Amino acid sequence: MHSSDTTPYLIRGWRCLRLALHFVWIGLGAALIYPCVGELRRLRLKQAWSHRILTLLAVKVDAPAIDAPPGCLIVANHISWLDIFAINAVRPAAFIAKSEVRHWPFIGWLSARNGTIFLVRGSRAHAQEINREIDALLDREQDVAIFPEGMTTDGTQVRSFHGALLQPAIETGRPILPLSLSYCDADGRFSLAPSYAGDITLMQCFSAILARRRLIARVRAGAVIATAGKSRRELAAEAHAEISRHLGYTAAPATSSGKHGT
Repeated sequence: MHSSDTTPYLIRGWRCLRLALHFVWIGLGAALIYPCVGELRRLRLKQAWSHRILTLLAVKVDAPAIDAPPGCLIVANHISWLDIFAINAVRPAAFIAKSEVRHWPFIGWLSARNGTIFLVRGSRAHAQEINREIDALLDREQDVAIFPEGMTTDGTQVRSFHGALLQPAIETGRPILPLSLSYCDADGRFSLAPSYAGDITLMQCFSAILARRRLIARVRAGAVIATAGKSRRELAAEAHAEISRHLGYTAAPATSSGKHGT
């Protein structure tokens, strides 16, 4: 017997097979189509592919239209590896990831092909180089997304934001777009299934998502934040307040159980 919100194992297996085939298609597209098309077309492909990944996992994106200019620094809270696909499905962007991801089989190659910027943690010189790469993307009016909490949480709170990666928005004068992310089941109840925090392994997280008949990824945009004349600390506080307001939280806890984000 299965509860009404639990997916039978046969359907989970079918989802896995279709997802694997879709990733093969994405890999072929990144290798063969990307070199032949412009940046706008690549962004549209990334958006379509991300939306399809979520659909295959029975995750519906709930996101009202976002009124923001191109070339925003997207700042979001971080719950799961699903966050990347949820944001890309709504507003395709380049992401900042830890350098270790670059060496993951297939995923590292695919991430690099999709414009991911890899950051060596703890290296100030490399952080400056990363900021220059972000500057260049923002100047070309391409969105860049960061998770300034620095790690994933279970979604019940928003940690304090680190402001260092906000510097490119200040240098280029590009606006900051706060995005709040949350997940719920088909009945609108908050769900922990997508959480990739604490001692949860990637496989456990993936299995928990597969086990749900349907999930909803809620993406909400806060007010666009102008960067002129503001410090990184001020911008981090404003973005945190906007995201917390949409999620119904009022303050950032001092500590949280999580994983260092992608």
